[in-house]
Amino acid sequence: MYLLKTERLQLRELTSSDEDAQFTLTLVNDPAFHRFIGDRGVRSLEDARNYLRRGPIAMYRDRGFGMYRVELKDGTAIGQCGLLKRDGLDDVDIGFAFLPEYRGQGYAAEAAQAVMQWGKRDLGLTRIVAIATPENGASIRLLDGLGFRRERMIRLPGSTETLVLLGWQAGPFPSHTSTYSPCNRS
Repeated sequence: MYLLKTERLQLRELTSSDEDAQFTLTLVNDPAFHRFIGDRGVRSLEDARNYLRRGPIAMYRDRGFGMYRVELKDGTAIGQCGLLKRDGLDDVDIGFAFLPEYRGQGYAAEAAQAVMQWGKRDLGLTRIVAIATPENGASIRLLDGLGFRRERMIRLPGSTETLVLLGWQAGPFPSHTSTYSPCNRS
């Protein structure tokens, strides 16, 4: 069951299925994921299933949102994008990660825009934040293009890493962005 559809993409909840576990194993072990997001210690399909159960699946249950599998319309998994509630952040934040071969084609921006529109309309969010390592210029540029503004440098609890905190206030979206179609979740 898909949560959102855009012109080129469809987003759905992640499961602990072999398909989602294999995709997650590949995504979280990409060198750019390790560099900009972190090494999650996921080394096997069972690790990936546990990561999905403890992360996205638990957040769907506890918060009603989480990270979603981003697919092309033909069902090809290309990344993850969604909303998170992290310790140390007062607001819900948006996250995204895409396989290398699907970066630089506007997919992350399209998925993030759909998630933000959904969060604003269906969840009533009036503010969404994002965090990024200062070296992650591509993600910061994408967030700037979506209307996020740099606010300050922060450290999350239990971490020594300094991150850029960017904030977005609900308002009209730039006219060049695509719209999403909510899907019936019954």
